[in-house]
Amino acid sequence: MADEDKIGAVLCEARDIASAFVAARRSGAAISRYPGPLPHDLASAYAIQDCALSLWERDIGGWKVGRIHPPRDGELGADRLVGPAFSDAIMAADPAVPFPVFHGGFAAAEAEFMLRLAPTGGPLPRTPEEAMAWVDEVRIGIEIASSPYARINADGPCVTVSDHGNNAGLLLGATVPRAQWDALDAVEVTLAIDGAEVGRATTATMLNGPFGAVAFLLDNLTRRGIAPKAGWWVSSGAITGVHAVSPGAKVIAGFAGLGSVEALIG
Repeated sequence: MADEDKIGAVLCEARDIASAFVAARRSGAAISRYPGPLPHDLASAYAIQDCALSLWERDIGGWKVGRIHPPRDGELGADRLVGPAFSDAIMAADPAVPFPVFHGGFAAAEAEFMLRLAPTGGPLPRTPEEAMAWVDEVRIGIEIASSPYARINADGPCVTVSDHGNNAGLLLGATVPRAQWDALDAVEVTLAIDGAEVGRATTATMLNGPFGAVAFLLDNLTRRGIAPKAGWWVSSGAITGVHAVSPGAKVIAGFAGLGSVEALIG
């Protein structure tokens, strides 16, 4: 098979997988099997994600950044991954309004800092300190991770990337004062589900922290030919871990000294 034919076959395969995920997400239906050959490298995974974005008629309002743990980070050449968050699924947290997840698929809640992009037009930031200049607001929040495919996390980071990074939406809480941005690592964060604490940690355990996640995202988007936009929210990574939730669960993420965010899973 000629190189052009191989490339065409790969693109067709990516489009078929992306189409299956977009159709499932539109309908809310679960997928029992991965809809094609599993991607085994990040280039293939992001090709599927990019195809999915081209099929949607939804505005991107931000991006989630997640962790790739050892030893897969070394094998894949990246310690983080990203996925889109759509504008209509980024909202102020309201504990009275259930946030929908995929029944029969995967669902989890993650306590995270949410950072709003304000591109400077200068060179891409390479350090957390440089990335801080690309942010104009920080909030406490919860990422709702959900996919119609129940094994999305179990099958590894490439599969996670391929279905929108396993994101379903972002819930925004209180604003973090600018004077405290340098001290986010000192904020103790907890996550409770139905009144039981399931995680407690700080961002000091998160690679190079929330602003490091911004630097990673900007590099990732640039390599994919996606120009960062002012106002995009960055869900900067699970602080206490990825915690499975079921419809009807009540989730509370607490950020010491900053407040809490509550969510009802629908």
